[in-house]
Amino acid sequence: MHRLPRTIPIALLAAIAAGHAANPAGAQELKLAIAAPATSMDPHFYNAAPNNSVMVHFFDRLVARNAEAKLEPGLALSWTAVSDTVWEFKLRPGVKWHDGTDFTADDVAFSLGRAPNVPNSPGGFGGFLRAVAKVEVVAPLTIRLHMKAPSPNQPNDLATVAIVSRKHGDGAATEDYNSGKAMVGTGPYRFGKFTPGDRVEMTRNDGWWGAKQHWERVNFRFIPNAAARTAALLSGDVDLIDVPPASDLPRLKEDARLTVSSKPGLRVIFLTPDLSRTGEPPFITATDGAKLDKNPLLDKRVREALSIGINRAGLAERVMQGTAVPTGQWLPPGAFGYNPDVKPPAFDPDRAKKLLAEAGFPNGFKLTLHSPNDRYPNDGQTAQAVAQMWTRIGVQTQVEAMPWASYSARGAKQEWSVGLWGWGSGTGEAGYTLINVIGTYDRTAGRGASNHGRYSNPAIDALTDKAVSTLNDAQREALLREGVAMSMNDVAFIPMYQLINFWAHKKVISYAARADERTAAIDVAPAK
Repeated sequence: MHRLPRTIPIALLAAIAAGHAANPAGAQELKLAIAAPATSMDPHFYNAAPNNSVMVHFFDRLVARNAEAKLEPGLALSWTAVSDTVWEFKLRPGVKWHDGTDFTADDVAFSLGRAPNVPNSPGGFGGFLRAVAKVEVVAPLTIRLHMKAPSPNQPNDLATVAIVSRKHGDGAATEDYNSGKAMVGTGPYRFGKFTPGDRVEMTRNDGWWGAKQHWERVNFRFIPNAAARTAALLSGDVDLIDVPPASDLPRLKEDARLTVSSKPGLRVIFLTPDLSRTGEPPFITATDGAKLDKNPLLDKRVREALSIGINRAGLAERVMQGTAVPTGQWLPPGAFGYNPDVKPPAFDPDRAKKLLAEAGFPNGFKLTLHSPNDRYPNDGQTAQAVAQMWTRIGVQTQVEAMPWASYSARGAKQEWSVGLWGWGSGTGEAGYTLINVIGTYDRTAGRGASNHGRYSNPAIDALTDKAVSTLNDAQREALLREGVAMSMNDVAFIPMYQLINFWAHKKVISYAARADERTAAIDVAPAK
């Protein structure tokens, strides 16, 4: 794990002092740094937190979420269920696109049609719109969504879908957004420049319908290396960083020039077994290196062995150094659909060995665990720790870690057998994961967009459909809890821990820490 040096040269101390002497409020420029790079400027290309954090500056949603993941008006002032299967949205008047043209319901209709259908998307937004049968433009500022079935959660789902301009988006490809050609939104900032893997530059939109933003310019940098992010903050090169290394938190908290903000998060870190192949699996062999003619991960006993072969408490305490909580599901206690009966699986290496033997692998097998090394806190270190644990139960495991930009694209194509992923339930309820991660992959149906392991269970799909169309809250939550139990009992994926979100920033600014881990200039203000 990277640590900053205990001694800092005098010249660097002077630079640090000079950096912190400047008041961002006076400079009117805000410099943010996040750990994982946004992979595209197309707001409908990839439903990933870094992409969404950047996109919220340029493109608004019909419905917004606050720091507690509660719904608030966005481009829609109100939403009403006019029947069990029809939602009506009254749009905000006077909203202008960055080019000065009027925002209308036609733009919404275009956006909701485009979002599920972006070519080559590694994990799109179709799951949020899967229940929409028809979009009806009633008036320039009124739109109705006709649903295939009752959909009580539809406004919540729309809080994740960006609204783009028909004028600039019709016929535009993802490359047109990356180049800036189609980057015309209604959001609080105007697009300046996107340098892939490095930064996004933007300027304030003084014509935004919301509260005037504090910053004339925002430099949104991507710094995957944890030590480099901390160093950038200490030197004053940036004003705020996300995901400060757990090892640096004590010294950051003690620094009188800095503030550390935190909030329990909605993201689970988990392992996905590939179930898309019945025959020879990639990166899995017999212990002697011989090919296997059948994918061992299809056997629930093998998946369960891998799950109970992980010491979750050890990961949370030692690898994550107290910045995560062991889990056996994907939501924290208190979230809608959290099942209190689903506990973190007990670490039981002896039983894991027995399960492997029962499945026909008394001597285990060899496996390569793939992981990003710059996307989630300590992701590569977690993979290495899991590899050691699995090797002890007879599954000889090595790790191949790589940058997120490569990992996300390759993982979406099922190029390996087991991968490490994270998933943040931005809607704050269990259906989001049941539809997008556990649901059978079906792009036409808007299901399983981020189901990279291609797990499929028709019974869970049917239960999910019933749950998300149940209007009674208590009954819907009971069904969601049942879906959590069914999927975790079947080891649809292997949850390990939930993250606590951390940010570190200069004391001269304030930051509204968020459960959904979004890092955005919108949430930053000069300290009072």
